[in-house]
Amino acid sequence: MSRKITLTAVAVTAALMSINVNAAGFQVNEHSASGLGRAFSGEAAVADNASVLARNPAAMTLFKTAELSGGLTIVDPNIEVRDNDFGQTAKDVAPLALVPAGYYIHPVNDRFAVGLALFTSYGVATEYPADFNAGSAAGETSLITLNFNPNIAYRINENFSIGGGVSLVYGDAELTRFLGSLATVAGGEPSDQSMKMEGDTTGWGWNIGALYEINDNHRFGLSYRSQVDLDFEGDFTDYTGLITGTANNTVPGDLSVVLPAIAEFSGYHALNNQWAVHYSIQWIQYSKFEELRGTGDQCNPGYNGQAGVCLLKEEDYDDNARYSIGATYTLNPEWTLRAGFAFDEQAGKSTLSIPDTDRYWYSAGATYAYSKSMSFDVALTYLDGKETTFVEDGTSFTSSGGAIISAAQINYKF
Repeated sequence: MSRKITLTAVAVTAALMSINVNAAGFQVNEHSASGLGRAFSGEAAVADNASVLARNPAAMTLFKTAELSGGLTIVDPNIEVRDNDFGQTAKDVAPLALVPAGYYIHPVNDRFAVGLALFTSYGVATEYPADFNAGSAAGETSLITLNFNPNIAYRINENFSIGGGVSLVYGDAELTRFLGSLATVAGGEPSDQSMKMEGDTTGWGWNIGALYEINDNHRFGLSYRSQVDLDFEGDFTDYTGLITGTANNTVPGDLSVVLPAIAEFSGYHALNNQWAVHYSIQWIQYSKFEELRGTGDQCNPGYNGQAGVCLLKEEDYDDNARYSIGATYTLNPEWTLRAGFAFDEQAGKSTLSIPDTDRYWYSAGATYAYSKSMSFDVALTYLDGKETTFVEDGTSFTSSGGAIISAAQINYKF
């Protein structure tokens, strides 16, 4: 079994038990620059460029010619976690992140359209100081997913369209952990590495959508993206010997990770030739994220004496929602301006591994039409995370901070 192409149970568990500043839990919303500029309000209905594929495949029937969109989002977080009992502070634990995306829509005729989307819906990245007291649960972690998503859409009549697609989701993770406070038991220094692992896997999912057009100025979109089960097979390394009975022991380990399902309802309304308003309600089925259980026949006596269990992290998550509203203003044939606000409610109980909290998005953006065929989008968002204090294993922690999110995108009509 190759460690490079498989992921250990520990690695996946630690990757998902990290801070994600962008959205509740470990969701990634950054699918386009145009969407970022309106705080992703109306995304299943606006369809101003090919990036609508990330939210609603049925909206492909709105396109009269083939269109290509590609963009890059830069997430610059400023997150710190304070250990209130030991007096330590980990600053900038979420590193700068680049989130690319690409989309292509091709109308076949007046009724059929096909398209391809490349984007991500889930991911995390954290880097704690090597000598952080909770280094055995923190350290350095990254989990990246890529959704390869072909779609098809069909216009039933002049008002109603449907669409759907399949997704091949690729996941890649890297993990480095340090002894931290365990150094007093295991020996060595808190900054000594306790593990380093990497690997990848794939999983399948599907998505459907519907679009209802009252007329050219008013429409509604509804979409659903299924959960994706990532089944990892890899190596579990036990450095202390408490789980496998032998220190520095590497044994096979398995773990199934759920990427929750997402549903969205959106509306778009052009009030006149210049102004339009749009809104969305997004639902994420985080209640499916109940636990992270790593298993292996050689994990004996096992985690907390449970034979066959390499590790276990209970999660306390509920389904959550994201609410957004925005407006678009057409200044002239070359320039279009937009702005939006979103509230992303907390999905899970705050812990050291995921100090989840409510988040507020304040966004603005613009489109410049360089020609009839080519346009450019830019956007900027300030994301404000609510400060939260929680107790874990008898120790009090406080997490706080936010992020600056910027994005640029190019759109081309063939």
